[in-house]
Amino acid sequence: MISANRRASRTVNLILLGILCAGAVIAMTPMLFMVGTAFKANAYLLDFPPRFIPETPTIDNFTTAIASRNFVGAFLNSAGVAVATTFFVTALSAMMAYAFARFQFRGKQALFYVMLGMMMVPAMTFIIPQFIVARSLGLPNKVWGLVLVYTAGPLAFNTFLLRGFFEALPRELEESALIDGASHFTIFRRIIIPLSTPALSTVAVFSFLGAWDEYIWALTVMTDPARRTLPVAIANFRGAHMTDWGLIFASSLIAVVPTVTLFIAFQRYFVQGLTSGAIKG
Repeated sequence: MISANRRASRTVNLILLGILCAGAVIAMTPMLFMVGTAFKANAYLLDFPPRFIPETPTIDNFTTAIASRNFVGAFLNSAGVAVATTFFVTALSAMMAYAFARFQFRGKQALFYVMLGMMMVPAMTFIIPQFIVARSLGLPNKVWGLVLVYTAGPLAFNTFLLRGFFEALPRELEESALIDGASHFTIFRRIIIPLSTPALSTVAVFSFLGAWDEYIWALTVMTDPARRTLPVAIANFRGAHMTDWGLIFASSLIAVVPTVTLFIAFQRYFVQGLTSGAIKG
């Protein structure tokens, strides 16, 4: 009986593994096709059947994309905006979450629920009010105009995520530090932050990806070609080279490299932040 149960369990596991492998292959196929096409010369783009691995790989598409007008500048603009946004979002959401998790003040729950209500409103509904406010403050065509909007947008979700993580942390270390005369800022900096590396890394990854990939707001407020970010530059690049898929995929692949590198670097912390109860409300 036990042997039959083991065989049945093994069969189920093999079936599930096969389904997962098939799903992974399906999900990775477009990415593999993009990578293979980026290294193909124009003469081999329309080969049938299509080949994922080119016979004569070339980096001409990458050099042409990098040498194109404003591409490097757009890449640097996106990098600066994404890094600044990641810093401000992580710092502000961590401080707000710590206040909601550890302090008691009048209207705390009402304020927290109002903040959660902001998560239920589609971001696109804010684009017109945001533009009016940004124009009144003189933020169009300025990098800080992007950073401010990208920082304000995900604060509610990240505060919600970190609040649950902070509430799960033991209070004994904080109480001992308070007895020894430490301030709340010292406790936050020397105790909470080191213990919250997985959750903070998760917030940092989400914030970077959101700022790096955002297109609509950057297209709306950045009309100066020298100040455009990479998503807008790639969209314009695709419009100028509509049939040159190798060149288009090469430029898109360059934009993917920083996000993949970031995820690999923070993967261990990212997984811990999602699986250790950080999203407990």
